[in-house]
Amino acid sequence: MNKTLMLASFCALLWCTSCSEKKEEKEEITKFLVTTPLKKDTTITKDYVCQIHAFRHIELRAQQRGYLQNIYVDEGQFIKEGQLMFQIMPKLYEAEVQKAEAEAKFVSIEYRNTKRLADSNIVAPNELAMVNAKWDKAKAELALAQVHLGFTKIKAPFSGIMDHFQVRPGSLVDEGDLLTTLSDNSKMWVYFNVPEAEYLDFKSKAQDGKKMSVNLVMANNQLFGHSGIVETIEADFNNETGNIAFRATFPNPKGLLRHGETGNIQMVVPLRNAIIIPQKATFEILEKKYVYVVGKDNVVRSREINIAAEMPDLYVVKDGLAADERILLEGIRKVHDNEKIHFDYQDPHKVLANLKVYTE
Repeated sequence: MNKTLMLASFCALLWCTSCSEKKEEKEEITKFLVTTPLKKDTTITKDYVCQIHAFRHIELRAQQRGYLQNIYVDEGQFIKEGQLMFQIMPKLYEAEVQKAEAEAKFVSIEYRNTKRLADSNIVAPNELAMVNAKWDKAKAELALAQVHLGFTKIKAPFSGIMDHFQVRPGSLVDEGDLLTTLSDNSKMWVYFNVPEAEYLDFKSKAQDGKKMSVNLVMANNQLFGHSGIVETIEADFNNETGNIAFRATFPNPKGLLRHGETGNIQMVVPLRNAIIIPQKATFEILEKKYVYVVGKDNVVRSREINIAAEMPDLYVVKDGLAADERILLEGIRKVHDNEKIHFDYQDPHKVLANLKVYTE
């Protein structure tokens, strides 16, 4: 009986030992997936907060003092060039015109009589010249009075959309008082600020005579239906922010964009010899990005990297990683620093072709 028990115990011990060896062997042959960065020319899309301005946006102000007699348009209305918008009570200015006309008529009669006398050598030529000057003055005063009368009618200097009223009929307005604003929205000027380093990259890569095309993402996160062209760059950098303002022009045929809107400009920026890695090959510690680099001894070591740009599922590495170094692609939560691993290598082209963000 004792021999039987001993034999059973010995078999059980051998079985347990065999299981332990198999488990250790299984752990030893666990393999991870490793790849290398992909070095290639590519493009990235950068977003810049922007301010949208009408091509022409002006303030309409009173040029004469008086009571506002009529308003012929409405807020938000599309106004055609030359259309009458406001009327200041013209009675005073009409009287001034009549007075100036009467004075000019009187002086013209005086001039004609003096000219006849001068032609007959009754008066000296110098007296005729003085009367002629007096007539010129009267005509100038008449023209000035007519200008002041004309200022009582405020007309649209160009076609556009009118903003809200600053005055109402019956208001007493002084010269220079704001009446409303007028916006020509047929095309829009969109301003956005670019950091100095990106400005230098833009200028160094820009082709002579070729203007860059950009897109506009509106406040509702919808892409505006027309592309814009970067036409101008301001002269000076802002010393406080280190930015310089770009201006892009967008067509606005349907009038969707209005003066004062905000959005984001999307500008496609070319990158040469960019080092590209999958996002899933990185991990974050205290807002810093790291990868596991696999050395020649097959030992993984964490290393901080700096990100130059972000694309869907991908990072463009600014520094911290060479193009020929191997990085751990999967299993980054299952390894530790200075741990030796077994791995299978996968070509980066194949990795990127089938890439989706992976969460462990």
